[in-house]
Amino acid sequence: MLTLAHLGPAGTYSEMAAQIWAQHLSQRFRQSCELRPYSTIAQTLYGVAEGETSFAVVPVENSIEGSVTFTLDTLWQLDRLHIQEALILPILHALISYSPDLGQIQTIYSHPQALSQCQFWIETHLPQCRCVPTHSTVAALEKLKEDPHAAAISAQRAAQMYDCPILRYPIGDHPDNCTRFWLISLDPSPGGTHTSLGFTLPANVPGALLKPLEIFADRHINLSRIESRPTKRSLGDYLFFIDLEGNRQDDRVRSALDEMQQFTEIIRILGSYNVINDRL
Repeated sequence: MLTLAHLGPAGTYSEMAAQIWAQHLSQRFRQSCELRPYSTIAQTLYGVAEGETSFAVVPVENSIEGSVTFTLDTLWQLDRLHIQEALILPILHALISYSPDLGQIQTIYSHPQALSQCQFWIETHLPQCRCVPTHSTVAALEKLKEDPHAAAISAQRAAQMYDCPILRYPIGDHPDNCTRFWLISLDPSPGGTHTSLGFTLPANVPGALLKPLEIFADRHINLSRIESRPTKRSLGDYLFFIDLEGNRQDDRVRSALDEMQQFTEIIRILGSYNVINDRL
């Protein structure tokens, strides 16, 4: 039987993505697929790295808030993990509360990503409220019965699962909010239309980043995302993540990655994979 780790508990957006993949994986491998919730994103990835589960589903980027840094930082540390596929999932938040109206709400609980994705909405409709982060959007629901003046931002499905009243739906800072998730395992990446990688530079000098990027420009390879993250070694020391359009086995991409070895300290290919769009 296949096992699939995700940020829990049941009702999170990660679990929704995991449900979609569980159906695909069951059909692909002709085996049942069991979902296994973990309390943090990092723990889901360690679960795969240590052989506790076959796969993990992790969020990597949101269209409003940007990258999920927990995912990128942990993947950089666990160099034996590989991306198998990507999924784009629409995100529709609900404001959930036992309060009868907005005016009585004093505190809003949710995952930091969800709070950020609704920041402008909160400032417009609930400027008096204090925002408190939780481990997941579903964990926020646990706070509601303790405090009649509290609200949670979570999925409509989660509110229905845990029998919590929805005060406003949908809410958020943009109607086309969506999150990209990665399916991760120990298996080599299958190849596909996109490739993700991370790298560090040998020295912080003028033009150090330009040289690796020019390699892709010279070959007309489009970069769909680039960002920096601290290496956590010293202040001002960064690593870079890149998404490019192309398969690492394509001649142009392969030659670009080979040439990058000359201008990088460490380069790590996270995987080549296809991107799917789906809805529950």
